[in-house]
Amino acid sequence: MKNPATPYLMFNGQAKEALEYYKDVFNGEVIDSQTYGEADFPTPPEADELLIHARFQKGDFLLMMSDAFPGQAVEIGSNISLVLELESEQEIQTTYDALKEKGSVLMELQDTFWGAKYAKVKDPFGIIWDLNYTKA
Repeated sequence: MKNPATPYLMFNGQAKEALEYYKDVFNGEVIDSQTYGEADFPTPPEADELLIHARFQKGDFLLMMSDAFPGQAVEIGSNISLVLELESEQEIQTTYDALKEKGSVLMELQDTFWGAKYAKVKDPFGIIWDLNYTKA
């Protein structure tokens, strides 16, 4: 793995507000922000202004966040996952296979529009893992 696990926060339409709040509270900076409407991904018009992905940083502290896809509301208290940035296709495949063995797949391992292999798996203890391998 490249880095420590990164907390990923999910919101029901309040991700932009939360991003600005954390920026003010922690005096950091928004280093990346994209709406569903800006992404090369088919979405309904009501999602256009919602965040599909954003990153906030203050020194070594990093947070990622997004809004849930319309119709897929998140439950407060279980709206956080841990992001692992893997170093190879073999490592992401091995990690994915191990997690899904006793866990449940929320998103199959697949190529993405952002140039990565990605999967989302909930382990048998209820922890959600976002697995990402950014291709060269």
